[in-house]
Amino acid sequence: MKNKDFFDRVYEVVRQIPYGRVTSYGAIARYLGSARSSRAVGWALRHAFSDGSFLPAHRVVNRQGLLTGKHSFGFRDTMQQLLESEGIEVKNDRVVRFRELFWDPGENLDPPA
Repeated sequence: MKNKDFFDRVYEVVRQIPYGRVTSYGAIARYLGSARSSRAVGWALRHAFSDGSFLPAHRVVNRQGLLTGKHSFGFRDTMQQLLESEGIEVKNDRVVRFRELFWDPGENLDPPA
């Protein structure tokens, strides 16, 4: 049950990432008060597709802007295609202008309950 609660909190943050912006697993973990749980954020996102609902998980990349979660999207290029459909340029599996497009939930959302 503990994982489910954490996963649900991750999903709530991911739903709020603005169109055309990206964030990182670590930024979400820090926002949720679990700075060392970036891998758990990744696990949550990997399980997000099990119920068939849409979650903009393609907007979550690693701290260097790499598309490390691309294997979770079914096809090799799906994550990149979703990002590019939002005007985000990707080269060599890395978000171009990552720092400029980075959205930090800790700076943009109210503190978690």
